[in-house]
Amino acid sequence: MNGTTIKVLYFAQVAELTGMREEQWPLPQPVSGTTWLSQLETRYPQLAPVKRLKLAVNQYHVSHGTLIQPGDEVAVFEPVTGG
Repeated sequence: MNGTTIKVLYFAQVAELTGMREEQWPLPQPVSGTTWLSQLETRYPQLAPVKRLKLAVNQYHVSHGTLIQPGDEVAVFEPVTGG
């Protein structure tokens, strides 16, 4: 947690598929949301296709092209989600 991880939050169906609501994820350098989502799909193939998923970084909805920085909080959810 020394600036080389991100906090990842999973909501609704994404949480069900990953089996968790949140986790710490190693991130030593900034990556685009697109790159990070492909890493997420590698870790959790059951989430495919990940391009449909929405991202929020530090509680702001962002495009997949947004850079995710070490220390960020990243929320992952379906296009239409409850809680």
